Amino acid sequence: MATMTAASTPTWATEKPTALLVLADGTVIEGRGLGATGSAVAEVCFNTALTGYQEILTDPSYAGQIVTFTFPHIGNIGTNDEDIEDLNPVARAGAVGAVFKADVTNPSSYRAASGLDQWLKKRGIVALSGIDTRALTALIREKGMPNAVIAHAPDGMFDIDELKRRAAAWSGLIGLDLAKDVTSGQSSVWRETPWVWDEGFGEQIDPSMHVVAIDYGVKRNILRLLAGLGAKVTVVPANTGAEEILAMRPDGIFLSNGPGDPEATGDYAVPVIRDLLKTDIPVFGICLGHQMLALALGGKTAKMHQGHHGANHPVKDHTTGKVEIVSMNHGFAVDAGSLPTGVEETHVSLFDGSNCGITLTGRPVFSVQHHPEASPGPQDSHYLFRRFVNLIREKRGEPAFAERA
Repeated sequence: MATMTAASTPTWATEKPTALLVLADGTVIEGRGLGATGSAVAEVCFNTALTGYQEILTDPSYAGQIVTFTFPHIGNIGTNDEDIEDLNPVARAGAVGAVFKADVTNPSSYRAASGLDQWLKKRGIVALSGIDTRALTALIREKGMPNAVIAHAPDGMFDIDELKRRAAAWSGLIGLDLAKDVTSGQSSVWRETPWVWDEGFGEQIDPSMHVVAIDYGVKRNILRLLAGLGAKVTVVPANTGAEEILAMRPDGIFLSNGPGDPEATGDYAVPVIRDLLKTDIPVFGICLGHQMLALALGGKTAKMHQGHHGANHPVKDHTTGKVEIVSMNHGFAVDAGSLPTGVEETHVSLFDGSNCGITLTGRPVFSVQHHPEASPGPQDSHYLFRRFVNLIREKRGEPAFAERA
């Protein structure tokens, strides 16, 4: 917009950025701020899902991360109280920042209870829009996931030198135990069953088995799927000991997803898992739980270059020969070459060949890297929950469910 000075000399007003993404290498990306004001330091990743932004931002596995959405239109269906995935919304476990291409529009869904901007403010998530997310994604693919500071100031006033120092000084996710920050504060029983169209969530009132879920950052839909298959689910904090877990007399043990470096969380979690493996109780792990099971069995994990984040990742199940499209959210991976004799690789990514699943030969123990609860994402991997429940039923001499209903 042109304005005129007293001397009739035209000047040109430019929009002042109200949000910045400052990378550890000193790169400054300007945008329009929304969500919470202030700043947060974290690792920047990109997510390729086309739907489910609310579930993504409330997934505790994204703690310590800023999510760049490659899909350009985020926020157009608003937010509601049903599509959150962390157990305790007050604790705000999940992403600390978000990056969008297009400005957020007013919600257009009958399920919307509030707009995304309002919800981001309530969650304490700092966000910016109006940047070239394709260019940022290409940068991450080339250079890896950078440490960064995301900052939002409505007046556009930033100490850029200080933001650069913070971004460069942050040590990153390697060696960082974040499960302790997102886990439950105490044990609880979960009874909610999966959502049904126009009915909402159900309740498990007549369970036929007992599953103890170790919460490293568990998502609600995981627990719903277990409850929906007949389980009473007891959720316990990440640092719960094996003796306490076994005293609950579980029929199965679940190792949940979660954020951070598996080796760091494994300092206290791996010895517990090893003690649990001394029993014949069926064990099922996903994501961080998968990585720590691998560590407990003698394998190794490593930081990935760009990670896997999205709801369109092809994975092959070697046990069936079938390919499924899955949800992924991880920046560390199990080194398949490090797996000892007796541990078989069951699933593999068709994007890069990385490990996506293991089983302990001859034992009711298995895990996968992806998020089979599919919230958000396709439901191709729901069969894995039936596979776990069937291990419990087999042990009790009960007939198996069909893996794919």
